[in-house]
Amino acid sequence: MKRLTTPLTRADVEDLRVGDRVLLSGKIYTARDAAHKKLIELIEQKEALPLDLEGQVIYYVGPAPARPPAVIGPAGPTTSYRMDPYTPPLLALGLKCVIGKGPRSPQVKAALQEHRAVYCAAVGGAAALLAKHIKEARVVAYPELGTEALRELVVEDFPVIVVNDCHGGDLYQEGAARYRRTGSTG
Repeated sequence: MKRLTTPLTRADVEDLRVGDRVLLSGKIYTARDAAHKKLIELIEQKEALPLDLEGQVIYYVGPAPARPPAVIGPAGPTTSYRMDPYTPPLLALGLKCVIGKGPRSPQVKAALQEHRAVYCAAVGGAAALLAKHIKEARVVAYPELGTEALRELVVEDFPVIVVNDCHGGDLYQEGAARYRRTGSTG
C-alpha cells in the first residue's frame, strides 16, 4: 500500500506500477463529461481554466447530494471511456492522475506515458464507502451542472488501484493474460 499526498509530483507518478494500491490524501477535483467539455472549450479558446492542473488529480464522479451532516453524498466512479476524448489535452497541462472505472483508449494510455501520469480505478458499487474518505467538498466551477459541477474535494486515505501507469502497464490486459495462461487469477 502506498500513501500519496496531492499535488502529485513526477517522481510520485513514476514510482507507481499497475496493481499498486494507493491511499490518496489532500485535494482532488471532480469532473465528468459536461465539465470536461467546458474545460476543453476554454483550452481551445486559450482562456484560463478554473484550476491549475499541474500535479492534480481528477476523479470522474457526479456525487449524490449530501444528507446532513455528511459533506457529500455517495461518490462512486463513473465509466472513464466517456472522458477519453478530453483526457490527453488535460494531461498535457500537468494533470497527473485520473480516477474512474473501466478501460481507457490507446490514445489515453499513450498520453499517460507521454505526460508521465497514471489512471487509477476506484471500486464501483462502493459509493457510500468512498464518500467516507471525503472530508470536505465545494463547487469551484460550473454550478449550473448540478452533480456534475467541478468540485474540489479534500480526501483522506482515498483508496484507488493503479490501472495504467506511465510505463505502459495495463492492469486489465495483464490480468486477462494471466487468467488465459493459468486458467485462474492466482
